[in-house]
Amino acid sequence: MQRFVLGDVEVTRVVEWQGPIAPARDIVPESTAQVWWDNRDWLAPDHWEPDSGRLVGAVQTWVLRSGGRTVLVDTGVGNGRERPGAPLFHQWQTDFLGRLERAGVRPEDVDVVVNTHLHADHVGWNTVGVVGGWVPAFPRAQYLVPAADNFHFGPDNAYGKGLREDDRLIYEDSIAPVHQAGQVLLWEGSHRIDEHLTLEPAPGHTPGSSVLRLASGTDRAVFVGDVLHSPVQILEPSCNSCFCLDAEQAAASRLRILERAADERELLIPAHFGGAGAVEVRREGSRFTTGRWAAYGEE
Repeated sequence: MQRFVLGDVEVTRVVEWQGPIAPARDIVPESTAQVWWDNRDWLAPDHWEPDSGRLVGAVQTWVLRSGGRTVLVDTGVGNGRERPGAPLFHQWQTDFLGRLERAGVRPEDVDVVVNTHLHADHVGWNTVGVVGGWVPAFPRAQYLVPAADNFHFGPDNAYGKGLREDDRLIYEDSIAPVHQAGQVLLWEGSHRIDEHLTLEPAPGHTPGSSVLRLASGTDRAVFVGDVLHSPVQILEPSCNSCFCLDAEQAAASRLRILERAADERELLIPAHFGGAGAVEVRREGSRFTTGRWAAYGEE
């Protein structure tokens, strides 16, 4: 397991899957071929395959132990899901719950689940399959769901504009069962989890896309979900992923997050970076660059 400590909060990375995904410029279509090639010395092999041109990433959950409670940030893809529009995720099978247990976390130990947004690779282990349907994977947890995403992806929007068939399936197998169990808290504006952790909106990727800020002692970090998919977006923050629903809003959120991370020395912790998966952001004139990558204690 990979762990580090920020102030009084212990952070553990639990990887569900890691590897090459798709051509990098399909995932970040506005990025230039030149920026990938010019930075190949550090993008490869953890973030990019120069030979194939594919982006390398991860599906992962961050486990935070804060204030005596266990908090999960995003829950990956989950097993046995119907995802016809996403072949990589369709009928996925991994030992994620086993990996979580090896990190010292049993399902009943989880107090809070944060879904930074409601895409397939962030909510899948919200639930587990049982005969006849789906039930919450973490029976004692409160699930924190952005209200704007719950409206957009849920039946109140009648699975309407900007949605795919997969979005309906995701909501029905990974969100609705947690609502039915009475374990969802919808939030908007901002939401303080405890003295160290606060959720804030960062819309654009989805209407309710959010970030989780950590402040403990002198340490600062921001878990950015899908505000960024690749460190290339630190170098070119105007470049959105192909999954962003509102391009202008997504780019504005990304710029704001990067500015604060650089100015307040927040460690940037995204959902999908391969390799170390967490990095300092530095200003270089009017641009941003990467600083030190997180140093983990390996177990």
